[in-house]
Amino acid sequence: MPDRIGVYPGTFDPITNGHLDIIQRACRVVDRLIVAVAVNAGKGPLFNLDERVAMVREDVAELGPPNGSIIEVRPFDSLLVHFAASCGASVIVRGLRAVSDFEYEFQMAGMNTRLNDRIETMFLMASEHCQFISSRFVKEIGFLGGDISSFVSPRVRARLERRWAALAKSKKG
Repeated sequence: MPDRIGVYPGTFDPITNGHLDIIQRACRVVDRLIVAVAVNAGKGPLFNLDERVAMVREDVAELGPPNGSIIEVRPFDSLLVHFAASCGASVIVRGLRAVSDFEYEFQMAGMNTRLNDRIETMFLMASEHCQFISSRFVKEIGFLGGDISSFVSPRVRARLERRWAALAKSKKG
């Protein structure tokens, strides 16, 4: 039987414990998971693509191979279905935190199916302890001095703190 390959796309600015939860759970249903880090300049990410890829690789390395699955981290800057097809993927994995996520993700899944009907979209509900975590909230809370240690790994927290310190220094200077 050929490997079941899935793609889990996102901006990962930064990667959170919620993302890691979806990665671990997706590995229960695919043999190989490609975590696809999107360029997504339109979102104005805090970290550049290379930094986000590095953060994801570091955090994923800590997971080890969940359920014997192989996890790869790759950047991408094309249509998601084109990227997934080029990887030989048959599944796109998307995480849902709340009902509010569903409408957008449902529309995106429909468009992706129209573009390539051989690639399925699989939705995974965020675990109860991760439903409220978003990269945007993590950045806001941390920037304003709140404790983000339960939302991201210590490495990611340290990177965020260094970035905010550099931004604050550049505004003063």
